[in-house]
Amino acid sequence: MPYSMGYGMNGSVSGAAGSVAGADGVKRMLPVGAVGTVDGTKGVEDSRAAKRVGKAECQTCKSRKYKDGSDEMVSFKSATHISPQSAGAAVMAHEQEHVSNAYKKAALNDGKVLQASVQLHMGVCPECGRSYVAGGTTSTKIQYNEDNPYEKNAKSLQAEAFKGNNVDVAV
Repeated sequence: MPYSMGYGMNGSVSGAAGSVAGADGVKRMLPVGAVGTVDGTKGVEDSRAAKRVGKAECQTCKSRKYKDGSDEMVSFKSATHISPQSAGAAVMAHEQEHVSNAYKKAALNDGKVLQASVQLHMGVCPECGRSYVAGGTTSTKIQYNEDNPYEKNAKSLQAEAFKGNNVDVAV
């Protein structure tokens, strides 16, 4: 009979097989049946392993909601539930809305997008142990054209002030 188990950092044995404490207080691993049920135990549907493989429902994952915290007009302005299976695609699409807005903002103000990146953040559910997409961050850099002669003059004065500040004496 197949066994499914892993070892935690504290030396305890855990996994999809399930465990039962005997009369002597020693925990023993029980075999997993052919259809994925644990032989010899009742109520395995409520265990973390059963939630992880989808045999039981995880309330934390079921009630997880996503909400945007920016001041832009994008999706997820009100808290919305997304299933853990589709959260990655939904969060990535949402972050791409921020990238699209950056390109629109640059085009309207005679600017150029120098860099745009999206980072997805991961988390682990404390109830079932599944990893999930916890959110995302979009970072953009926009360079605007300087048509103002005063700004150009100020930058040239600053450039003159900084010339010679860094001297390489090794040469």
